Amino acid sequence: MSFLSRLTRLLPHLSTTMSKPLMLYTVPTPNGIKVSSFLEELKIVYPSIHYDVYAIDMANDEQKEPWFIKLNPNGRIPVLVDQSRDNFTIFETAAILLYLQQHYDTENKFGWDPKTDEYSETLQWIFFAHGGVGPMQGQLNHFRGAPEDIPYAKKRYLNEVKRLYGVLEIRLSQGRDWLVGPGRGMYSIADINVLPWVRIHAYSGIDSLDEWPNVKRWYETASARPGFSAGTTVGKRS
Repeated sequence: MSFLSRLTRLLPHLSTTMSKPLMLYTVPTPNGIKVSSFLEELKIVYPSIHYDVYAIDMANDEQKEPWFIKLNPNGRIPVLVDQSRDNFTIFETAAILLYLQQHYDTENKFGWDPKTDEYSETLQWIFFAHGGVGPMQGQLNHFRGAPEDIPYAKKRYLNEVKRLYGVLEIRLSQGRDWLVGPGRGMYSIADINVLPWVRIHAYSGIDSLDEWPNVKRWYETASARPGFSAGTTVGKRS
């Protein structure tokens, strides 16, 4: 991307960065949707919450440019900048979700106090998804679209993703609607952190969720939420 093109892209962003307290750099990938859908859920509960969006041009590796690397040395989306807290910057989706819940979910509608058992369970399911579902399904998608056909790799990652869906099925089959919370549970960042990956199961070669009926019910219930639905298009480029 030429300097002029970059400047043209950045000028609207630079002129509006202080208009709202939160600035999200994203694209509607599974990881991007985690944060945007949570922000949309927060907006519904707390109307005073507002955020701006900068849609990263991943097709031209804008996330690898020096200005973005200053925000996230790992060169990945999403990144959140909290302009109300001296431009404090957060990268890694799970870290962003935890930050938003702790700082902006003041009534704990999507999480729990750190001293509670539910908070520990939230971390457990977030780490499960962050270290399992996301990386494994990401590798599956990579090898499904790789220029070299490697059947072993595709089979290995497909089987592992299915196994991980099975873990979610076990949890949700225990009389639960959501991953964490007493009784049937409460929709929380534990769910938001993994739902966007399940959302693209067909893209990953899993045509149906019928093998995991409770996961299917869970996903369909979440996808009908206005906040989650709105978050799936945030950062979409024409």
